[in-house]
Amino acid sequence: MTYCVGLLLKEGMVCLSDTRTNAGLDNISTYRKMFHFEQPGERVITVMTAGSLSITQTTLARLREAIDDPDATEDTSIMLAPTMLKVASIIGRMLCAVRLEIDEKLATMKQAATASMIVAGQRKGGAMRLFLIYPEGNFIEATEDTPFLQIGEHKYGKPILDRVVKPDTPLADAEKAVLLSMDSTLRSNLSVGMPLDLAVIRRDECAVSRQRRIEAGDPAFRAMSDAWSRALRDGFTQITLGT
Repeated sequence: MTYCVGLLLKEGMVCLSDTRTNAGLDNISTYRKMFHFEQPGERVITVMTAGSLSITQTTLARLREAIDDPDATEDTSIMLAPTMLKVASIIGRMLCAVRLEIDEKLATMKQAATASMIVAGQRKGGAMRLFLIYPEGNFIEATEDTPFLQIGEHKYGKPILDRVVKPDTPLADAEKAVLLSMDSTLRSNLSVGMPLDLAVIRRDECAVSRQRRIEAGDPAFRAMSDAWSRALRDGFTQITLGT
């Protein structure tokens, strides 16, 4: 299982993913789920993945092949696409094609596989955009009313985002929000695990402005988690029920 979250704010975008992959009780591994494609100053694209590794890794490999293809066009390469909408369309089409191909192979064993992705990015002169791409290749986009998107085991980390995140939330507060959202998920679901990958993309920089890998036992993350637990306990004890 996985938990990935992306925020679209006035100041920029914040992305966070875990790295745990669970293929059974005795087969737990660490795999990166956040990937960056950038031409600094011109365009930046961040992709986060959830679901079958065979689907997500094949999709990413084919996207890279399309980028490196000497005959690449605006319709095949996410690094040549004229808009982020076109980027989302290319990725969605590739994800769907790979899923159908792998599903066909698994059908003989009466199994199926699925995957989804979050795509965040900006091209020079264009707007920042954030998409959630479904296994079928269709997608939805973050808006001012819903400035965040999640994939994977998202239910535990959603309440704090609903309460805190607004389009004008500062990036520093947004980082705190996604980390606390992840902390809630880590505490409630063992299939999500560290290390974590955090990335910040500032508006109009068209590059990954900051990256951070948070390892298990990271003192800053642990201190934040402990402080949040204390704040919740203190808040709970202060609330009284009316008669």
